[in-house]
Amino acid sequence: MKRQRLVPLIVAVALFMENMDSTVISTSLPAIAVDIGTNPLALKLAITSYLLALAIFIPASGWMADRFGARTVFSAAIVVFVSGSIACAFSQALEHFVVARFLQGMGGAMMTPVGRLILVRTVSRTELVRAMALMTTPAVIGPLLGPPLGGFITTYLSWHWIFFINVPIGLIGFVLVQRYVENVRGEEQARFDFVGMILVGIGVGGLAFGASVLGLGFLPASVVVALIVGGATSTFAYVLHARRTPAPVLDLSLLQLPTLRASVAGGSLFRIGAGAMPFLLPLLLQIGFHMTPFQSGLITFATAIGALSNKAVIARVLARYGFRTVLTGNALIASAFVAAGAVFALGLPVPAIILTLLVSGFFRSLQFTSLNIIAFADVDPAQSSRATSLVSVAQQLSMSIGVAAGAFAVETTLRLKGEPTMTASDFIPAFLVVAAIAASSAVLFARLPANAGAELTRRRPVTERADRSSGVG
Repeated sequence: MKRQRLVPLIVAVALFMENMDSTVISTSLPAIAVDIGTNPLALKLAITSYLLALAIFIPASGWMADRFGARTVFSAAIVVFVSGSIACAFSQALEHFVVARFLQGMGGAMMTPVGRLILVRTVSRTELVRAMALMTTPAVIGPLLGPPLGGFITTYLSWHWIFFINVPIGLIGFVLVQRYVENVRGEEQARFDFVGMILVGIGVGGLAFGASVLGLGFLPASVVVALIVGGATSTFAYVLHARRTPAPVLDLSLLQLPTLRASVAGGSLFRIGAGAMPFLLPLLLQIGFHMTPFQSGLITFATAIGALSNKAVIARVLARYGFRTVLTGNALIASAFVAAGAVFALGLPVPAIILTLLVSGFFRSLQFTSLNIIAFADVDPAQSSRATSLVSVAQQLSMSIGVAAGAFAVETTLRLKGEPTMTASDFIPAFLVVAAIAASSAVLFARLPANAGAELTRRRPVTERADRSSGVG
């Protein structure tokens, strides 16, 4: 097989493992909670810790690939991810599981960006689009197979096998990477912003993890307060640091671009709401409606089918209506489908739930894809790597906050009710809260210029695009 096809498929092996794992675990949370003796809501810490690891270590991935070689870093990422998977399978308590998921996230943080970098540096430009399409296939197939596969394994085998199946996949990927992928490096080695990474790590970790453990009793109240205050202080310190650093690990000056700012700020609000759904929905179906993990996975499977169905129409929709109209209107539509989870909790028939999730997946995927595209509408090619880091960190952080917000809403409902046992009706406020957060993003999208991203859909001349991105004309 030609290298132009072989390399993307090798990279895809690792990415399939990562993408499938992230969707499989959501379906299995109730069963894992019972087995390790904890509250299902407390397992939000396992999801949050994984997303936090991604947010903290993604900024370092490009520099490490340039410094040590893309093959070396990618191989190491597979080893770390598989090691984290094994640790998850052998976890006996919530603390063990949270640490193991963080270890998995450290490996995952290196896989996707370094895999993309491998393609850019080893595949010819004429084959790059096709190579990227091959590489991103697991991003669709993984979430598609994840819920029913995770539900089947948890129901008929054991949740431990969800993590054990990563071992043979990881070994195959590791061997293929060592044999067929070149150890490409960057031509120029810039000085890495270690101080910035430490400040970002403490800031992101303190704020998100502190918010996640708030009210759980997982840590003493003084420690929770210290996490939140320390995270806020470190975040403020990083903002000051970034202003006087030539090459900060996260370039906040890029937020001056209206399109990128809308993608990061508005996209974060939307992802907080939408990011809570994969966490809340399996809990509702399994705890509220007493379904098996397999039954739950078959139902949530509909969301991925809906997401696949819009791939052929996204370009036409954006070309006809423009980014501002699509992002603003679709934020409200997609948020309404998030709020539909409250109707599920009232006893909506299963066929109606499946149909609603099918349509919901269409609009949610339309919003995510549009946000990913508009982020780079006005970014100069020389700044693309820094923009990627900034966008990626914002995405992972907002999704972790979404999980924490959804769980906190359910916990608050239980405390007000005065009963520890969860029922379907306890999820109603949570769906409404996260839907309101997602809908608020429409305010930011409405402030976009009317022609924002127009050159991406109307195929304007290259010279005009260059002038616009540099601020000329």
